[in-house]
Amino acid sequence: MTPDQAAAFARIALGHVTREYPHKADHVMTGDADAYLPRRVHPIFFGSFDWHSCVHGYWLLTRIRRLFPDLAEAAAIDALFADAFTAEKVAAERAYLDQPMSRGFERPYGWAWLLMLHSELIVAGSPHAATLRPLADAFAERWRAHLPLMTYPVRVGIHANTGFAVVLADRYARVTGDTALRELMAERVRHWFDTDRAAQAWEPSGEDFLSPVLMEAMAMQRVLPADAFVAWFADFLPALGAGEPATLLTPARISDRSDGRIAHLDGLNLSRAWAMRALAPAIGGTAGGVLEAAADAHLSAALGEIAGDYMGEHWLATFALLALTGVD
Repeated sequence: MTPDQAAAFARIALGHVTREYPHKADHVMTGDADAYLPRRVHPIFFGSFDWHSCVHGYWLLTRIRRLFPDLAEAAAIDALFADAFTAEKVAAERAYLDQPMSRGFERPYGWAWLLMLHSELIVAGSPHAATLRPLADAFAERWRAHLPLMTYPVRVGIHANTGFAVVLADRYARVTGDTALRELMAERVRHWFDTDRAAQAWEPSGEDFLSPVLMEAMAMQRVLPADAFVAWFADFLPALGAGEPATLLTPARISDRSDGRIAHLDGLNLSRAWAMRALAPAIGGTAGGVLEAAADAHLSAALGEIAGDYMGEHWLATFALLALTGVD
């Protein structure tokens, strides 16, 4: 990733994390008193079209501020964070979780991104990490309580995907030293995925921004010893070295970027590139080379589509940053 790319991504995020409208709410009303105005209910994460995109917009800014401290945009990021991350605003975000119908609020995608944001603030040595901690603690506790209830994983290519949430939450657990959470996730991931073989990769679906197959593989990579993961992966995608399944290795085509759901497919190309780049070194050999080549093709298809229509612009730079820098 170059400084020019980082600066462009920062400018995109700075342009939308405080843009209140249009806004898509994850909100359940039980009466007139629950009427919803984004900035009133979510005084930090009210922008970027929806709550979770605003959270990972702040993650993007935190990571870029850490990796590229000399960018001209650093001053604007610092000013934004000083205004956003106050104890009062964090308390208001935290209080929303106590409402009767908020149990499923942003589960698990928004939970995982909030944990990622907190872990990035910690790694950056930011004083805002301590301010945000009550909210991160609340989501971590929700994740711990929810995992044992999940008899089955969610294997879709959109927000509910279980493997994606595990990968992000694992980074948080490692940064914070939460060994118990890592062990719980490892037990659940193996329960869900250990016996999976010969993945068919019937993807993409028309609204995917995640690969169910690759997210599962990344989750397993996080919890298995290296040798055990290589053995599992060889059974999971046994024909990968021969370029199969082709559907997994071929970039998605996007027919209408003004349609927010179809625009998800740009994100799929980016998240596949991220996953392939993470998996390839662990796999090695011919299969690893296939993943590397496919990652390059997916990046080439998507990097030029980060900005333009707001339906993609409010979130795609985050997935480009994942593809270019990884989780850690």
